[in-house]
Parts: sequence; C-alpha cells; structure tokens
Amino acid sequence: MKRLSLFVCNLLFIIALPTSAQRILSPDRLTYVDVRVDDGKALYSVGYRKVMKKDTVDVEMLEPSPLGLYSNIADFSRHLVLKSTEAKRIHNDYRLWQSKQSHVVNDYEQRCFTFETSRGKTFTVEFRVGNGDVAYRYLIPMQGETAAIVVTGEATGFTLPKFTTTFLSPQSTSMVGWKRTKPSYEEEYTPDEPLNTRSRYGQGYTFPCLFHVGERGWLQISETGLDGRYCGSHLSDAVDGRYLIAFPMEGENNGFGSTGAQFGLPGQTPWRTITLGQTLKPIVESTITWDVVEQLYEPNFTYKGGRSTWSWIIWQDPSIVYDDQVKFIDLAASLGWEYCLIDGGWETNIGRQRMEQLFTYCRQKGIHPFVWYNSNGGWNDAPQCAKNRMYSPIVRKQEMKWLRHHGVKGIKVDFFAGDKQETIKLYEQILSDANDYDIQVIFHGCTLPRGWERMYPNYVSSEAVLASENLVFSQHMDDMEGFNATLHPFCRNAVGSMEFGGTVLQRRLNRGNNGGTTRRVSDVFELGTAIAFQSSVQNFALTPMNLDPQVTPAFEIDFMRQVPTLWDETRLIDGYPGKYIVLARRNADRWYVCALNGQKQPLELNLVLPMLAGQKVTWLSDGADGKSPSAQQVTLDKKGTFRTSIPAECAVVLY
Repeated sequence: MKRLSLFVCNLLFIIALPTSAQRILSPDRLTYVDVRVDDGKALYSVGYRKVMKKDTVDVEMLEPSPLGLYSNIADFSRHLVLKSTEAKRIHNDYRLWQSKQSHVVNDYEQRCFTFETSRGKTFTVEFRVGNGDVAYRYLIPMQGETAAIVVTGEATGFTLPKFTTTFLSPQSTSMVGWKRTKPSYEEEYTPDEPLNTRSRYGQGYTFPCLFHVGERGWLQISETGLDGRYCGSHLSDAVDGRYLIAFPMEGENNGFGSTGAQFGLPGQTPWRTITLGQTLKPIVESTITWDVVEQLYEPNFTYKGGRSTWSWIIWQDPSIVYDDQVKFIDLAASLGWEYCLIDGGWETNIGRQRMEQLFTYCRQKGIHPFVWYNSNGGWNDAPQCAKNRMYSPIVRKQEMKWLRHHGVKGIKVDFFAGDKQETIKLYEQILSDANDYDIQVIFHGCTLPRGWERMYPNYVSSEAVLASENLVFSQHMDDMEGFNATLHPFCRNAVGSMEFGGTVLQRRLNRGNNGGTTRRVSDVFELGTAIAFQSSVQNFALTPMNLDPQVTPAFEIDFMRQVPTLWDETRLIDGYPGKYIVLARRNADRWYVCALNGQKQPLELNLVLPMLAGQKVTWLSDGADGKSPSAQQVTLDKKGTFRTSIPAECAVVLY
C-alpha cells in the first residue's frame, strides 16, 4: 500500500478537467479524450482512468496537443470557435481473414466537433474512442461553391510527458540507398531513447511510433485509412516533447508530385490512431487499424493465405532460372505448402515462354505462383525485371490478364518511391486492378500498410521493415536478429501485416550452407518467428537442403509442414520490446505459443497459459546449451502453468 501511495503521488498526473473541455469516454469508461479550444486553437489530450478503491484517477498519456490543418482555402489551425458537437455509439462486427484476429466485435464512442474560423470556414474533427484506442480524422465540407481543397500541411501534434522514452525508426532521406529506392521504411529501430532525440537523418520518424511513458504505461501512434485521396504521413522530430504530423519530402518520387494532398469536397483525411495502456497488451492486440476503415470493393475471388517457398532469399539472383525454380516448386509440394514466389529477373533469365511452362508445372504440382515485378515509373534505378509493367494502367491490365490466364494467384511489387499522393494512388490502382484478375498483392520496398487488409480484400502484406534479406547482406543484422525479432511484434507488425520472409533454418546463409553470414539465433527461435510474425502469405527461407535430416532435424520440418499463417486470435502473454516476447496465436481450436529470448543472456519465465491448461502439447526447445533442439510431449496443469529457462537468443514453442 505504501508503494502504491508513492506511485500515485509521484507518477500520476491528476488532472482538473478545464471547464471549457469536453470529455469523451470509451465504452468501458476507462479511456478518455479531452477536447477544448484555448486562445482560438483546438487542443486534445488522451489518457486512461485508474480505478483505486473508491477513487478514479486520470493518468495523462498525451498532454494537450494541437489539432488542425493548413490549406489553400483556409487556415484550419487558429482563430477557431467550437460551433457544435454530435455524439453516437459505433458498433463493429466484421471479419478480417488475413490479420491477427478473424472476427472483430467492439464498440466506440464517436464525437464530432465542428469548428469555424474567423472567416466563416468550417471543418469537423471526428473522434472515436474505444477501450484502449483513440482515432481521429478531419472532415472538410464544401465551403460555399468551393468543391476542392489542397492540404499543404497539418498542425496535428502529439505531446508526450518529458520522461517518456521512445522506440522509433527514422524516416530516410529521399532518393538515397541502393539504386535510389528510399525511403522504404527499412531503417533500424533504437530502443528506449530519450524524448526529443533528433532522428538519424533529420526527417522525423516513420509510423508506427512506440512510446514508454515511464511507469504510467505505453502508447503507440500510427495512421490508418490511407488511400489515393491523401499522402502518407510520418512524425517530425520532437521539440519540447511535441511531435507534429509531417508530410512527404520534396525529393520523394524523384521530385515529382506535390508533398501535400488534394481531394474533392466533402472529403476527409486518413485517421490518426493512438493505442494506450498500463501494459503492452493493448498495443499488440489492438484492432484499431481496421476498426475505423471500410472495405472499398468486393473481392472478385475467394483469396486464401498460406506458406510459400522463395528461392531468392538464400540462393539470391543466380536462382532465378528455370531449373532452380522447379526445385523450389518441388520443395513447396513436398512440404504441403500452397505457394512459391518467383522473384526478380525472371523476364530476362527465364523468359515468358518458359515462365508459362513453369506455371503449367505449378498446376501439376498443386502450387500457386506469386510473380515479382518492379514498380517502376520514373523513381528508381533498380535493374531487376520485370520492369515497366505495373506503372501504366494499360500495360498493367494486359500483364494481369496474362497472369490470370496461366493460373498465377499473386504478385509481389517492389521498389516504390515514398509517401506522396502520386505513389499512394499507384498502390491503390495496382490493388484494384489485381482484384479484377483474381490476384493477391504483396508490396516490397514500400510504405507501411494503413488499414489495407480490410480496405482491399486482395491485399496480402507489405515489407516496410528491415527484413530478412538483410540477414544475407550483413552480419550485423544477424547479430541483431534477436533484438529485431522481439521488437517487431510490438511495433511494425502490431499495426499491419509484415512480409518479413524469415525462418532461416540453415546456419550459414548461402546456397551451400558453407559461407556467407552466420545465423546467431537458435533453430527453435527461427521456428518461433513463424508464429511471432504475421502475414497471411509467409515467404519462408527454407531451401531444398533443409529436407536433409543431416541439416535440419525432422521435427523442425514437421512443424513447418503444419504451421498456419491465418490466425483467429492473438494474445500477448509477456514481453519487452527488443528483449523478449511471449505470444499466443490461435488457428481454429489450436493454440501456438512462442517465447523468444532476443537477449545475450538467459531468460527465466514463469508463465500462465490458460489456453493450454490441462492439455498435452508439443514442446520445442533448444536444450540447456542452446544448441540441442528437441521436441517432447508435455501436459500442462489445470492452470496452464509453464516454467522454463531459455538460453540466450533461443526460444520455446508450444503447440
């Protein structure tokens, strides 16, 4: 009790609600948003309510922060008067086949605040407040006869308490990196960094942004509902704890296109989302990304998830030849997997006629191919083909017609240009056209997906992370694999499907398993990432060599034959970003639990797994030395108690 009293006195900011503020409470009345006008500026703050005996204490997680935007028709950030408010309850009940939860049911309290400028221009801020989640966006009506708007920037901000630490990935400078393909959301995260630290390139930080608000808890900021009517945003560097919404850089898209957005009126911006709680559990389990968006078109086909082979990730460019692709089609068939990915270079190295023969071979083997494309227009110098097939709508439709005729079920489109509205339109056009031809879409070298699993039913996933190819390119990334794998479920993968391309079961990352970079994490750790990382189609890094029991123990291959990629439920059991994670996912009536230790020292865990209580399960571990992977059967007690010691960079898997 003494410790709790000290916590209340020293760490909780007890807020006296300003008389001018209006409060929105979540359905469980434990998450709040306060909105007010101060000196002509609209402000909001966010927190949760901590119930302690007879008292309820407000725990402020986001201090008063500005709202508003700048446009060619008005400055919607100052000289504002609140004209009206409107409230209603929003009930969600929808299916989401390709993400962390298949059936979502929840409620939000909606409050719309309509403001007027000193010149009589109006706009509305629409808030939705759920249990642990907040989303808001701007609605712009017609202004008299003005039926279009150009948004040049936003006043939108997020003010964190001064003791907050950050888990952020910097926004890259534009048109840099390999063949001028950045920004592509492929920068390293820095954990527990002090607030106000300048970003590495001085361009701010990409979404999602995770914050540790001391002993008050955790908060994540992101964006959703982005389509071709707006540009993608990110956060600026912080000044005095305040981050602002930042628009794309001039140089993105090779300097072509506006950094702002234009759309017809009435219209709206994307949603900005905030998830918060005393623990990380609300952040990992949140569905806010999809709760506030709508499906934009009907699926033209019953799209399906599954496992896929991918020659390029270990065998690299020389594998994009006919005979090697046959080997990986055979590998997929022997594993009982659904897909194979034929990567860049096929148009030159294999040719269209022999590709058609490969497609026929896939059908004979019961395997569905994905085919790689360069996104190109005028914004990258990447030499890989097939080139110039996805940018032009006329050529794109011809290409997709050819793919459908030969039974191709998916495409992977790579090397995009940034977040300008011009580029966001291209993502949407590719997805929409692909749906007309029964084709699923993966994006690489790309932006963060923002609600796209629900908006576009043939969308699969996006890279938008420093993914598995970097394990091949750099020993540094192998040395950091434990850190990154235990970070992404809390950050990048918490807000959208992540096409990482992992589960490397060779110790050396080259074709012969005898050179190149060296994997540091254990076998079972790699198996655990198949659970920890979520994408409805997973391009795994297995090679034909892995079928050799001298290379890979049989029980590991047995696990890979059955591990699902579609999940009905996700629960965070325990963890800390970049150190360890214990995550449970359910497919139908079977639970899969992974406990990944990304640290350089052992980890002791005392877990309660009620979903496995009283059940006999398979227990995969790396042995006391971390180098002796094994599988055994174990029955948990009626409470689901499980105690284990996990060596450094090792893991436990239960299923």
